[in-house]
Parts: sequence; C-alpha cells; structure tokens
Amino acid sequence: MAVRRLTVAFALLCGLAGGMAASSAEERAIVLASTTSTQASGLLDYLLPIVRDKTGIEVTVIARRSDEVLDVARRGEVDVVLMHARPQEEKFVADGFATKRYDVMYNDFVLIGPKSDPAGVKGKDIATALKTIEAKGAPFITRGDRSGTHAAELALWIVAGIDIASVKGAWYRESGQGMTAALDASRTANAYVLADRASWIAFRERGDLDIVVEGDKRLLNQYGAMLVNPEKHPNVKKELGQTFIDWLISPEGQAAIAGYKVDGQQVFFPNADRPGG
Repeated sequence: MAVRRLTVAFALLCGLAGGMAASSAEERAIVLASTTSTQASGLLDYLLPIVRDKTGIEVTVIARRSDEVLDVARRGEVDVVLMHARPQEEKFVADGFATKRYDVMYNDFVLIGPKSDPAGVKGKDIATALKTIEAKGAPFITRGDRSGTHAAELALWIVAGIDIASVKGAWYRESGQGMTAALDASRTANAYVLADRASWIAFRERGDLDIVVEGDKRLLNQYGAMLVNPEKHPNVKKELGQTFIDWLISPEGQAAIAGYKVDGQQVFFPNADRPGG
C-alpha cells in the first residue's frame, strides 16, 4: 500500500513537473505577424531557430499580406509585426497600435519582364519604364491584393505620373494572389511584374523572365518591426516581444540576417544602425 502511495505521488510530481515545463515553454513564446515575402524567401525558417537558441523564445508565425498583418495586430492577436509597407506602419504607430517602429533590414524591388523586352525598358529608370509600358500597352501583372508589394507598385505609378486606376486596360492584369502566383502569371503571359528581390531569387520557374529594371533608389524595400501596444491589448507579451525585436536589431541579429543567402546571394541587408532606412 505504501509503495502504491509512493508511486501515485511520484506520478503526480512528474505530471506537475511536466505541466510546469509546458507552462514555461508556453510563457517563452510569442506570435509574429509578417508579410509573405519573409516566409516565402526562407528567411524566417532560417532565422527563428537562431532566435530560439539565443533567447529561448519560440516564435509562431502568421504570414499574411500587409493589410492583413496589420488587421490581426489591431485585434491584438499577435505580439510583434515584421513587414515592408512603411506608410501603413507609420500610420499604425500614429494610431496608437504600436509605440515605436524599428528599421530592421532592406532589400529592393525589381521590375521583371520577358528577356525579349517587348516594351524596350531594360536599363531605364523605373518611372520611365512604367511610362513606356503604359504607353505601349505592354502586358503587366499587378498583384492587386493590397500587399506591401502592391502598395509599392501603386506608389511607383504615381511617381511615373500615371493614374493607373484611370488608364488601366486589358494590358493591366490583376493576379490577386501572392508574389509567386504573380511571377507565374507573368511567365505565362509574357508580361512585366514588380517583385521584391527576395521572392525573385527564390522563384525557380523563371522560364523567359529576367530582371529588366533594378538599382533605382525609388525601388528600396525597407522592413520594419513593431511591438503591438500592450496598453491597447494587455495580452501582448511585452517583455518577450521587445526582447525579440531587440535581438533582431542587435549586432548579433543583424549579422544573422546578413548571413542568410539563397543560391549564394545575400537576400536581406541589415540597416538597424541607420535610422530612417
């Protein structure tokens, strides 16, 4: 009887210890909302195990287009946001949903098109290229999905002096999906498309596509991180979320970001030490 009582007690202690371990693991976990480009490029698969090893924080990712990332953050369903739509990010802070935005890294957008370059825009600046594509009615694929890349594309049409909503025709075709789907549509239609470089490097089925415009400073693609404001959502894990951000912008985190490569090419460039991007 005494042995049985000892066995039961031991089992209870084991269960309690297991429950405490599970609780501890759960407490060291955060939810990150990020745009699909960080996920599709493979960056997060590479980076988050390093984060776990260095900080003990387990990060669960919700990958969405930019407007959806901010929607879930406004509802307090995530702790941290990592995205690339700066005007929307700054409004998010101004509206009180975060108290600060941190530059983390950047890459750039590139204009992709057929190697034959039917519009004759290769090597031009982005504004001239878009004006030429519109004037010639050359096929162009837009994501049309309110993502960060879509927002950047719309801003570039404005830079080019074109009201795309007024002039778009059959040549301007909406994908309505993610970057890989838009690149697929571009390949199939022999069309131009704006892509972030990370997604382009990771895209395998290129067919006759190639980069036709790059290097224009207006093609900068800046990524920022924000802690969801715990004053609006008390469930936000303030300390762990801030620890995660602090690691991203630390020399160690920045070096890890710089170390991520696809086919030998660096995909993201850390710039947390340069405020404003």
